[in-house]
Amino acid sequence: MRNKLLMLGVILLGIFSASYSFSFDRKDITKKTTNLLQNCSEGFQSPEIRANLEDKDINESSGVVASRLNPGVYWTHNDSGDGPFIYAFDLAGKKKGVWKVKGAQALDWEDIAIGPGPKPGKSYLYTGDIGDNLRLRAELTIYQFLEPKVSQEDANVLKSNAKSTKKANIIRLKYPDGVYDAEALLIHPKSGDLYIITKPLRPSTGEVARVYKASAPLSTNSAITMTFITTLALPLQDTDQKKINGADISPNGQQVALSDYDRGYEICLPSGETNFDNIWKQPLQPLELNVRRQGESICYRLDGNALLTTSEGVNQPLAEILRKGIAK
Repeated sequence: MRNKLLMLGVILLGIFSASYSFSFDRKDITKKTTNLLQNCSEGFQSPEIRANLEDKDINESSGVVASRLNPGVYWTHNDSGDGPFIYAFDLAGKKKGVWKVKGAQALDWEDIAIGPGPKPGKSYLYTGDIGDNLRLRAELTIYQFLEPKVSQEDANVLKSNAKSTKKANIIRLKYPDGVYDAEALLIHPKSGDLYIITKPLRPSTGEVARVYKASAPLSTNSAITMTFITTLALPLQDTDQKKINGADISPNGQQVALSDYDRGYEICLPSGETNFDNIWKQPLQPLELNVRRQGESICYRLDGNALLTTSEGVNQPLAEILRKGIAK
């Protein structure tokens, strides 16, 4: 993410109560991901470019996530400078639509995640207004809203006439021990727990990322003070490019994918382990990413057997990284 010259402060648009029930667990996702653990340690193939994103309004893709409601569709958003818009595209890079998030503002959106929420059985998107290069923000803002259903006609909608999502719930977060910049937001697909991974200022000096958690249900009544979980040092952390700038939890909730500006990583929960927080104690397995202009996003494919990356810039490549043993 480009350094910001000015932070405008945190904009709060009202507070809503939320009572959660976490039953979102699509049978097709479970069926497709039951064998992932035995493949996890085998690693990934070399990345392949699937397409270039055709939507010219996507000019700083800063987060990406696979849709649960619309199989084969992916959601992204721009970095700071855009409004509160989300964009849909497919694996061929084709535009699938644009939506304006109702009740949201976009100061410094850095990542997007997906998971359960207040309504049982419904898929929710979460956009993270969590960037803070100057480390000035007392609170972070997460917008939680029902995932839109994409129709064929949506591909023809212009940004100037963007559809509106359902009104977003506003979740406010605080760190318990200071202020940090962050670009990685994760939602566990079963529990709904929220994680933020901070972005170190200078990794080459030994500063490492920090993992924070907000346990579900995520209240909208007042700011949530997150819990510090652990530090997270990247392998070969010898340059200041080793900053975590994107993350995702696999649809089966057993793996975490991370990216920095040079490469990717996967962390795997041991077979039989039921406490997801123990995943942060496991070794990070490096994986090759495609060369990106300024890559800040990574996500799992819906079946969990591949990773997808995007990059900032117009008409940037969409890359897919398959697990070893998965046919192309």
